[in-house]
Amino acid sequence: MEIGAVEKGVCSSESVNGGQDFWSCGESDASSADHLVVMVHGIMGSAADWKFASEQFIRILPDKVFVHCSERNTAKLTLDGVDVMGERLTQEVLELIKQRPNLRKISFVAHSVGGLVARYAIGRLFRPPKKEIVEDLSLKSREEEFKGTIGGLEPMNFITVATPHLGSRGNKQVPFLLGVPVFEKAASLVIHLIFRRTGRHLFLTDDDDTKPPLLKRMLGDYGECCFICYSDIVGWRTSSIRRNNELPQWEESLNEKYPHVVHEELCKAYDPDKCEPIVIEDNGSDKLEEELVIGLSRVSWEKVDVSFHDSRLKSAAHSLIQVKEDNMRSEGADVIQHIIDHFLL
Repeated sequence: MEIGAVEKGVCSSESVNGGQDFWSCGESDASSADHLVVMVHGIMGSAADWKFASEQFIRILPDKVFVHCSERNTAKLTLDGVDVMGERLTQEVLELIKQRPNLRKISFVAHSVGGLVARYAIGRLFRPPKKEIVEDLSLKSREEEFKGTIGGLEPMNFITVATPHLGSRGNKQVPFLLGVPVFEKAASLVIHLIFRRTGRHLFLTDDDDTKPPLLKRMLGDYGECCFICYSDIVGWRTSSIRRNNELPQWEESLNEKYPHVVHEELCKAYDPDKCEPIVIEDNGSDKLEEELVIGLSRVSWEKVDVSFHDSRLKSAAHSLIQVKEDNMRSEGADVIQHIIDHFLL
């Protein structure tokens, strides 16, 4: 692999599939790094959006991780739909794994719509646990159950940053619509003119051919896909997978190290068979959203709420949380630090 840049012990280059790779310049560190971290950008984004975070990963965990910033779905390609982008990301990850046979573990860190794309790709890459007959040292055969894999690697972390897991329609999910019902209804009718198939998926209007919306299909096994998730670094409501009455009350920052982190919560998996059913009015939007909340809550999530209300760049909070540009490094770097500090190796 040809090295394109070296900065403070971090080597980087453009990979053969168009993304950006980051690894430690230390030969021993680079050779021992067996944990692949796939960084997925959001709508109209590029691999460069995750440059700062990727460098931080390598500086803090030089002998542990190899970071790949995906760019198979760059710029206008992010308008092709979550499923199409998910298929591209699936192939990109498989090609990368094939090129680096030393990899043993895999994690995904994704921003905005990239979190939905990563969830789709994980579903395509996931293979469930299986039992195999193995020979032990006493020459006796025994049955051993192996863990599920993603692309043949051991899954470790699934982290999303400000991802609209519940979609973007209704209930004040899109800030610039000001929570006005007539604006939100109108947006759902024309969003495809701006964001094409991806807009339909986000506003849950892709119910063609009698199939439910894609985000609903991604709640569990559907066809050849098996969707799973691990942990979450979130913005607010739709990205934190909560109902309105579940939004936490927070005051100030938790500590000096993470000035923008205002609340943390470990949510255990929800078992609908052991819980009282929630009765809601069958008015379409609320019913579908409740199905999304319940479906996504069948696995455990670590939810971290971040506030940029006091930031000088608070209007760009969606990018601040990712530290997308150089002028944002002093604003949102603590969020990246929090992600790395809580990263499972």
